[in-house]
Amino acid sequence: MTTQPHDTAKTPADRPLQVETHGLDVIGDAERKGTPRSLFWPWFGANVSVLGLSYGSFALGFGISFWQALAAGVIGIVFSFLLCGFVAVAGKRGSAPTMVLSRAAYGVRGNRLPSLVSWVLTVGWETVLVSLAAMATATVFDRLGWGGGTGTKIVALVLVGALTIAGGVLGFDLIMRLQTVITVVTGVLTLVYVALVADDIHWSAVSAVPSGSAQEFIGALVFMTTGFGLGWVNAAADYSRYLPRTSSGRGVIGWTTFGASLAPLLLLVFGLLLAGSSDTLGAAVAADPIGALTTLLPTWFLVPFAVVAVLGLVGGAVLDIYSSGLALLSVGVRIPRPLAALVDGVLMIAGSVYIVFFADDFLGPFMGFLTTLGVPVAAWCGIMLADLLLRRRDYDEADLYRPHGRYGDVPPAPLLITLAATALGWGLVTNTSAGLLDWQGYLLGPLGLGGRSGSWAYANLGVLAALALGFLATLALGRGRVRAQEAQAPGRAAGEELGAV
Repeated sequence: MTTQPHDTAKTPADRPLQVETHGLDVIGDAERKGTPRSLFWPWFGANVSVLGLSYGSFALGFGISFWQALAAGVIGIVFSFLLCGFVAVAGKRGSAPTMVLSRAAYGVRGNRLPSLVSWVLTVGWETVLVSLAAMATATVFDRLGWGGGTGTKIVALVLVGALTIAGGVLGFDLIMRLQTVITVVTGVLTLVYVALVADDIHWSAVSAVPSGSAQEFIGALVFMTTGFGLGWVNAAADYSRYLPRTSSGRGVIGWTTFGASLAPLLLLVFGLLLAGSSDTLGAAVAADPIGALTTLLPTWFLVPFAVVAVLGLVGGAVLDIYSSGLALLSVGVRIPRPLAALVDGVLMIAGSVYIVFFADDFLGPFMGFLTTLGVPVAAWCGIMLADLLLRRRDYDEADLYRPHGRYGDVPPAPLLITLAATALGWGLVTNTSAGLLDWQGYLLGPLGLGGRSGSWAYANLGVLAALALGFLATLALGRGRVRAQEAQAPGRAAGEELGAV
């Protein structure tokens, strides 16, 4: 795969916009600019969406109290984005996209399995975010009396989809500029929203919400983990790969975690207070997570709210479509990166049409999507983190593209660990949103956890179990393999066979 050099004398904000031609190839040292601090902008912009307010309703929906939901949210958000921070370190050590760096653990072609899962997850997330943006726009237009029917939804879907696809196709420079704008505009307007609806908070009602069981608390914790950072781990190195090799690893971890966690934590607290104050709002959020929040607003702020809602959701969708295009290439599809992003955009629009016009419920399928794909992604994350922890040297970038290099082609151990962790995980989660997935939870009975209708049915322990098994098994079994890889002499210069696999 050939690339065109960027104007390396300028930062992404100063260079003229052009289509990024980098795909799975290594970012050369001359093009690696910035500091770990610059990671704050894409991560904050991708997670400042007012959807974070709706997670307060989602968490209380597990039947737990405000304080339990707050604890579950704080732990789940910070822990899951800390995982992203650790994976992001691989980017500055290896200069390649996340799902290429994963080849060091899985082998060059063995890595196609987790790449496929990663692709499905990112396409799913961008579809959810674009759908919510279209639904929120229609709700605002309906309240204004401008018509919120089919025509409005179609126009909103086209405009939001086009903006998202444009970001994915043009690539890194546009994304960095867009996320900076989204951060500022969305942050300010969200603060105005908070001020306008503060009177709808009633602490007496919030504090009266009864506490739930330990199982319900764990269920909320897992939901927060999968709904936030675990949905980003497979893309966490896609932006840190542009940093110089000498960048601080602690800085990469810290700024990624801080930038990604800050907005969700603040929004969660306020979302919990709003949902705890009104059962009606909590029920409405389940059907239209963004649009339901407009019911508390004065008419004059509806248009600014639509702007903040759409921009926040687009901020996340743009990062997803960029990474989903890279994941599609990692699966083995040999097309240019911009075309891969365009293909994913078409699938995103098709999925959004179904959600906006045909789906009767949002929350049920959304939770099912998170838990079902969250299990294999957690298994991959555990393996990736353990493999990264075992390494003492930077990646041999050339061998990441050679099936006969040090990382191998299809090593059986990581694939078997992934399959075992996924099988264990799916046996410990339940999914009632789709009849095709009602087989999940098959281990809840044999392990004495009450079966698919027992108290542990919705704790979704399988996500945590898959993460732990992937991590511990790789630590135990992968040390010798990593030492043997690092004992070999360096390969040929990176770039000789880039894009060949």
